Amino acid sequence: VTTFKIPEDLRSILDKEVIGPTTENLIKSDFPEQSFKPKVQIAFKRLPGQCPREVEVERRRQLYCSFDIAQLLASKGIDSNQLMPRHHDPDNMPTIQEKKDPVFPIYLPLKIFDNDEYDCRTPEEWISLGLEPGSHDRKPVPGKALLPTDDVLGHEDPKSQKLIYEWIDVGVLDYDKKTELYLVHKTDKNRLVRDEEGRPILNGGMFQVRPFG
Repeated sequence: VTTFKIPEDLRSILDKEVIGPTTENLIKSDFPEQSFKPKVQIAFKRLPGQCPREVEVERRRQLYCSFDIAQLLASKGIDSNQLMPRHHDPDNMPTIQEKKDPVFPIYLPLKIFDNDEYDCRTPEEWISLGLEPGSHDRKPVPGKALLPTDDVLGHEDPKSQKLIYEWIDVGVLDYDKKTELYLVHKTDKNRLVRDEEGRPILNGGMFQVRPFG
């Protein structure tokens, strides 16, 4: 009888039983699989000799994942840390030798360049990528955001001269139509989107109440 007794840590034992290579995705993630797939305007049924739709989707997914916005901007001579507006500091005025304008800022308002005519998806479509088939919960969508490395000072004074802004991996939780802004949450060291208690953040941070019966 004791031969068929199931150990309590059966799951951990099975996880260690890895024999040969596998196609299973062993990386734990809080993002749905479809949220990484690009939007491809290709027919589902292809003629013989043409590239199958699934192959083209995977090729573009790998291509887009290889891009790094910080490196792309740096290659054009753009310092991402200088993209954020700061308080005017009269004690540290740039000199003529530094070739910086001491009066006018080096940036223009983002709204001047904000154009969604060429976006492949609407904000609602981006957020809907967090919905998995058969699930009532909406998971975060992966993204990059230019955020301060110091969360405390960043909330107190986002225009502080002491702040350093970097492109950080985030989970997109929600979108506000009125302000046209996204609600994001930084990922942890394991690229998971968790709250202070270590629970996955679902439905934009709001708990979903399901009816009984």
